Formats: sequence, C-alpha cells, structure tokens
Amino acid sequence: MIIFGTLALGFFLGLVGAGGSGMTITLLSVGYGVPIHSALGVALAAMSFTMLSGTISHFREGDVDVKIGALVGGFGMVGAFLGSRVANSMPTKELTAFTAILLMSSAIVLYFQLFHKEMVQAFVAKHAAPTKGIKFLICGACIGIFNGFLSGAFGIGATAYIQIAIMLFFGVDLFHAIGTTMMIILPISVSGGLGYLLSGHLDFGIFVQTLCGLTAGAYVGAKFTRLIPATLLRCLIIGMPLTGGAILFFNR
Repeated sequence: MIIFGTLALGFFLGLVGAGGSGMTITLLSVGYGVPIHSALGVALAAMSFTMLSGTISHFREGDVDVKIGALVGGFGMVGAFLGSRVANSMPTKELTAFTAILLMSSAIVLYFQLFHKEMVQAFVAKHAAPTKGIKFLICGACIGIFNGFLSGAFGIGATAYIQIAIMLFFGVDLFHAIGTTMMIILPISVSGGLGYLLSGHLDFGIFVQTLCGLTAGAYVGAKFTRLIPATLLRCLIIGMPLTGGAILFFNR
C-alpha cells in the first residue's frame, strides 16, 4: 500500500518539480501511521537519491553553480546532522507540529518566488553578495547551516528556503537556483538520513517501498508538466506543501 500511495504522490511531485520530502512525511505519518521520527528519516534518505538524479541532470544542462553548491551544501551537512540529533530528542507531538508549520510556511515563500518576482529582483539588486571573499563565505555558511538544520530536524528538504536564499544573497537566477539547490540538498539529505540511521529511526523496508513509488511516479508525472497551464502549475506548487502541512498539523 505504501508503494501505491507514494506512486501517486510521486506523480504530482514530478508534475510540479518538487522534492516532496514534506509531503512524503505527511503521507507516511498520517496515511500509514508511520511514527513521525521514522517518517522523517525515510523522507530524507529517499530524497538523497532523487536529488542525486536531479543534480546530474541539471549539471548537464549547465544550471548548477558548483562553487555556491559546494559551500552551502558543505555547511548544510553540519546543520543537517545536528538537526537530526535534536529531532531525535523531541516529543512526537511537538516535532509533528513544527514540521507541519515549516511545511506550510514554505508555501508562503513559494508564493512570493512565483508571483512577486519583482520583489526578489529588487532585493537582489541592492543586497546580492559577490561569489568570493569573506562575505561570500559567511553568507554561504549561514544559509547552509540554517537550512541544513531545518532539513535534519524537521525532515523538509527546505527547497523553497534554499532557492530564495541563494537568489536573494547571491543574485542567482531561477533556473540556476533550481539546479544549485538540488546539489545543496544532496549532501544535506545524506547527512540528515545518516543521523536518523544512527538513532535507529530509518526503517529500510518502508524506505525501499517509498523510494520505488516516488521514483516511478515522478518519472511519469514529469511527462505531463508542460501539458497543464502555467498558472495552474504555480497554484499546485504552492498548494501541495500548504495542504500537506495543514493535514499533518490537524492530525498530530
């Protein structure tokens, strides 16, 4: 049943081009009764494989800024491992609530990113940091550790947060932000998944079923992306984390 559920979820994730860690947590936790700590571990571990595939694809298209990806992703690994250790000590109810709230808040970030691009561009014009020197190192470290911690502690990929951060502070355009974010999330998800594994919260049976379902579903869903109107696509991108977060929050 987990394979069928994640297959359907994977279809919509492939359709909108999302990592879907938060939605996976909601499906496993609410839909199949998987303990929240195990759901977080499985979601992060599964995301490692999807991010690897996505990073390779975007790198071949020239949409990955390796310098930014390596810096932010490297510090993100530290944050993710620390976050996973913190999550393992949090009570189930509180951990579920925080995860749901962050998932819903990512929809707000996506809204501004998709519907108010002029605000992002105005900020970039005034505050973008150069991709060299001490300011670059400080910005990259802060973005990596903060978002890595969110990913490790609450299982979300923090895709929206990372994308908007590197766009705002490094002046990266949207296409490069998408590709570079995948490179950043790859080490973050590996590190976070390792943290849950060491704590005994990574169920390999559920992990394999989830990975198979998401991978197959996302492959099919991606074929339909260009067949739906752009406005509807944007609404789906925002609506999925908002809905997933609300379901998780009210069923905690």
